[in-house]
Amino acid sequence: MDQPALFPLTLGQILDRAIAAYPDNDAVVYTDRNFRLTYREFGNLVDRLAKGLMALGVQKGEKIAIWATNVPYWVVLQFASAKIGAILVTVNTLYKITELAYLLGQSESENIFIIDGYRDTDYLQTLYELVPELKTHQRGYLKSPNFPHLKRVFFLGHEKHRGMYSIAEVLALSSMVGDEEYLARQSLLDTHDVVNMQYTSGTTGFPKGVMLTHYNIGNNGYWIGENQALGPRDRVCLPVPLFHCFGCVLVVLAAVSHCSTLVILETFDPVQVMASVEMEKCTAMNGVPTMFIAVLDHKLFNKFDYSSLRTGIMAGSPCPAEVMRRVMDKMNMKEITICYGLTEASPVVTQTRVHDDLRKRVETVGRPMPEIEVRLVDPETNVPVGIGVQGELCCRGYNVMKGYYNMPEATAQAIDAEGWLHSGDLAVMDEDGYISITGRYKDMIIRGGENIYPREIEEFLYKMPGILDVQVVGVPSRVYGEEVGAFVVLREGFDLTPEDIRDFCRGKIARYKIPKYVAFVKSYPMTASGKIQKFKLREMAAELFGETGQKGGGS
Repeated sequence: MDQPALFPLTLGQILDRAIAAYPDNDAVVYTDRNFRLTYREFGNLVDRLAKGLMALGVQKGEKIAIWATNVPYWVVLQFASAKIGAILVTVNTLYKITELAYLLGQSESENIFIIDGYRDTDYLQTLYELVPELKTHQRGYLKSPNFPHLKRVFFLGHEKHRGMYSIAEVLALSSMVGDEEYLARQSLLDTHDVVNMQYTSGTTGFPKGVMLTHYNIGNNGYWIGENQALGPRDRVCLPVPLFHCFGCVLVVLAAVSHCSTLVILETFDPVQVMASVEMEKCTAMNGVPTMFIAVLDHKLFNKFDYSSLRTGIMAGSPCPAEVMRRVMDKMNMKEITICYGLTEASPVVTQTRVHDDLRKRVETVGRPMPEIEVRLVDPETNVPVGIGVQGELCCRGYNVMKGYYNMPEATAQAIDAEGWLHSGDLAVMDEDGYISITGRYKDMIIRGGENIYPREIEEFLYKMPGILDVQVVGVPSRVYGEEVGAFVVLREGFDLTPEDIRDFCRGKIARYKIPKYVAFVKSYPMTASGKIQKFKLREMAAELFGETGQKGGGS
């Protein structure tokens, strides 16, 4: 399909274009159940759900929150809400009652779709506790003193629950809205309307609702797919959460804008990933580094066939070069790409390309995306820095969010007067325009006046036999201000000591960079989207080692 650099289409128009071009291509597949839809069938289901929501009175500009794992109707709702001008508000599946109450209140959502629950959280019980009126008020006439904007609650399945509409009921109501009324609603939409609100992971401060438009994420998704050379024959394995930009933009919109097939997992499971790749002959797979590590190191890894794989994306947190090499060699993903971005940037700012040389693809996060300007500035002075000099990464272009919902001051802090979005991430750019992320500005360790960047030490330690994963943070010190601490996950069958780690470093990296403190752990605190929460590791390090004078340990 011929494509201009940027295109003014709504998400609904992007889907309609795919349906017109390849109506009989598989659109959505779940290998663990009997759910397989062609683009024509998927489009029909989207239209029925959209019309049903209109019949219930959902207006243009209303927010529709979705609190669910990657169930089959998730992606249907993503496009159905977009087609009627509603704003999809994605909810972290690991939220508890306090966090959900904050999001519902802050977003002023008029609607919410939920499933029965996830892990140890009962979503139904949580909603009834927050909104007890659900059990007594007539559906569609909800009045909650705690959530005055909330009008309707939906169950993302066919079961009936008091005060909630089931999917079956919404689909049945679609007959009340004719094509003329439906098309009239779509004619009111503008590509610069907000279509999606994602709440930042909350690794610092209160989560903020990032307002993203059709233009933001439609174009970003297209270029993400272009940089993987996706097309109608590609089948993309999707094991990452849909509530995060990785799922609903990097994977869904990249695939749909290229008429590719989505092979979706409801939740991440390494065996199901391997089985899905083999059964559906997936050509692409996406995931955060920890997901790829879980697949590569699984005892059943050699039982499955990966010969169909070609490309994919590793993103969401820093991608260790050693893991990238293993994915390329052992999973046949010779054309895998790395993306760097942030939710506020729709989200991808830079990406490697499938034909980049090996060093660029394992040691950098690629070049800026088309139509996006990137510059690095001194974080203290905001003055641009030169080639090879570390600075804060800033970007400007079609991808920059419309702002944080109802947070004008926070928006002004993130986007400066010239339109540059400040990422808070430190990076260097080489002479070819390729960018390497060196850490977060706040992650930087300052030891006795020496600036230490955790990423550099992590990359070095990944080369040590026996280390599966490592995260480096600063530990409070009376003498130096901070010392270097490392949280290490060992490979099965290895038994290392903190002194072994330090011995490996001696003579190979500067003395002040060698971890004074080492803790052996089984896993890291993470957000539901797979991002390691370094602020929690810093808290753990301060508790374990800060001011104690200990020189190592394990847990």
